[in-house]
Amino acid sequence: MHSRRRTLLTAVLVMAVAAVVVGGVLVVADRNKTPVAQDDRGPVLVVPGYGGRMESLSLVISALKADGRDVVEVAPKAQGTGDMRGQAANLGRVARKTLRRTHAPSLDVVGYSEGGIVARLWVKKYGGDRIARRVLTIGSPHHGTELAARAQVEHPDRCPKACQQLAPDSDLMKDLNEGDETPSGPRFITVSSTTDAAVTPIGTAELTGALNLTVQELCPDALTQHTQLTSDPVVLALITSALGSGPPAKPTGVTCA
Repeated sequence: MHSRRRTLLTAVLVMAVAAVVVGGVLVVADRNKTPVAQDDRGPVLVVPGYGGRMESLSLVISALKADGRDVVEVAPKAQGTGDMRGQAANLGRVARKTLRRTHAPSLDVVGYSEGGIVARLWVKKYGGDRIARRVLTIGSPHHGTELAARAQVEHPDRCPKACQQLAPDSDLMKDLNEGDETPSGPRFITVSSTTDAAVTPIGTAELTGALNLTVQELCPDALTQHTQLTSDPVVLALITSALGSGPPAKPTGVTCA
């Protein structure tokens, strides 16, 4: 009798372990069942930074259109100062609408400053990993910026929700950067400037697992500030080298300003 019980118990344990293993495999298989094709260029969503000024991205948008891309401008709620989780959910709605309109299998996202954080939130929390092909962030403080932390302390009445979330120790930043910073699905590209006084420390703009590039790698004498990034020749050259049909790469033949 005791032998039968031990045999039964062993069988149950084996089946339980097998179920866990199979379950794990099923989750992985489901996640990778339809990987995002990297050679099919779809539409591009452009997400502005804090303040929501789409005009600041006019040259980026022009470069994308000149490259033959279908460009969708994603106007943020509350001028980009509201909860970034809500902004990420809105980005998801625009993405789904865009895919229905274009019948494309995937799309790219270009996010400037806070817009890059919103894009990452969408990928990690709102299903963007299944439909985003490339995510290019321009001067985005992926691990928070000291500027927001100071504003929260020195001028709390002028630091709304998004400003608070951009502080390095915010709950949003901790949650966003827990685990894999570049989850499977899209390929990530970051570009920043070592002279950007708004995104500090400068390493905050980089992501583990991404193609990380600074303006100064190609133009050593550049003094590009945060508001100048979207017109910088290195950033504009990335439109084709990072968002083309081939693997993301550093641009070549850049004429430094």
